[in-house]
Amino acid sequence: MAVALIVLAAGQGTRMNSDLPKVLHRLGAAPLLAHALAAGRALDPARVIVVAGHEADLVRKAVARIDSTAEVVLQAEQLGTGHAVAQAIPALAGFEGRVLVLYGDTPFICAETLEALLASPADVTVLGFEAREPGRYGRLIADGATLDRIVEFKDATDEELAITLCNSGVMCVESGLLSRLVATLPNDNAAGEYYLTDVVGAARAEGLTAAVVTCPESETLGINTRAELAAAESQFQARMRAEALENGVTLTAPDTVFFALGTHIGRDAVIGPNVVFGPGVTVESGAEIMAFCHLEGCHVSRGATVGPFARLRPGAELAEDVHVGNFVEIKNSILDEGVKVGHLTYIGDTDIGEFTNVGAGTVTCNYDGVMKHRTTIGANVFIGSDTMLVAPVTIGAGALTGSGSVITDDVPEGAVALGRAKQVVKPGLAPKLFEMLRAEKARRTKGNA
Repeated sequence: MAVALIVLAAGQGTRMNSDLPKVLHRLGAAPLLAHALAAGRALDPARVIVVAGHEADLVRKAVARIDSTAEVVLQAEQLGTGHAVAQAIPALAGFEGRVLVLYGDTPFICAETLEALLASPADVTVLGFEAREPGRYGRLIADGATLDRIVEFKDATDEELAITLCNSGVMCVESGLLSRLVATLPNDNAAGEYYLTDVVGAARAEGLTAAVVTCPESETLGINTRAELAAAESQFQARMRAEALENGVTLTAPDTVFFALGTHIGRDAVIGPNVVFGPGVTVESGAEIMAFCHLEGCHVSRGATVGPFARLRPGAELAEDVHVGNFVEIKNSILDEGVKVGHLTYIGDTDIGEFTNVGAGTVTCNYDGVMKHRTTIGANVFIGSDTMLVAPVTIGAGALTGSGSVITDDVPEGAVALGRAKQVVKPGLAPKLFEMLRAEKARRTKGNA
């Protein structure tokens, strides 16, 4: 059966004390909204609709980066969850299937839980959980798996408040039924809002079926404050570390490694202490990331080693058995098999052929102040320490550059390139120069006394 997603992301999040929309605050180096979209995307939905409200332009730009196929609709006034879903209904025109309503500030609901919702035969299925402290959650009035109605906290009686089966807000409804029921929602409640939860009562009044699917309370965690965001980050990292260990990754100091949403690490990879993964990182089986490295938007192949104290930025592609050493930064560059970049080096916008060695202190000078330019280095090249490669420039296969060279022109295959200024030696001058400098230092010290 076809599936569509409606993700509600209109809330302002005033308790965050922030100008940023709540759903754009980051968890695992990605907006909260990205987590909800990732869970839903695992179901291969035919349509994805995000309902934006506060700072809608920022949400729209973020959605374009996260999922360019998603459609963003506007909830100009925040009149409740039912009203928010109503704004998405026109975008479902022509769609036949089941609709999952998710929340952009609820990042931990997993794809397996959503699949259980879709598998329910009921006309309306709600995701619930047993709460340790029900607090202000809406209560599910149910008989076993059969759901009768949902009562919001503000409208619940004392007897209903004693119920611990609570509403996550996530719901699964057939598209045509959802469209019809949302159009009839009342707003005769304590808040004067249109509650999506009233869909259950409306369906039951028509003799339709409603059911509850439950999940662990930890999956339903919603983010409303900075403190809750920090707690969620801790939960996210704990989950990612546990998954990595279970999948055969060695973490030598797990509590010091930080993952991002979508980090992929192969079995038998070794991750040292204090490593930080940003978005878009893949580390293949058998690679090693040593201590204090930062990786983002990069790919590290089997057998490669990185670090310690290295940085891989977006577009860095390391082939098998590449070595990137300490205090090396790689950006938007492809390093072929067996390349070695050992120390204190910046490689940006560069292609490096196999088994080339790049000496310490090398810099690819890729930016002229206006535009970026590319450097190409062939296979089996030796780049001498402290070489400045001024792009655009090409170094042919098997070539060599002398230490301390500034290379501004292409170097043919097998050639040696030297680009140093001529060394000048003045015999006996050093003692005189030191004497002059010490006298000047003494003069300044006396003047400041």
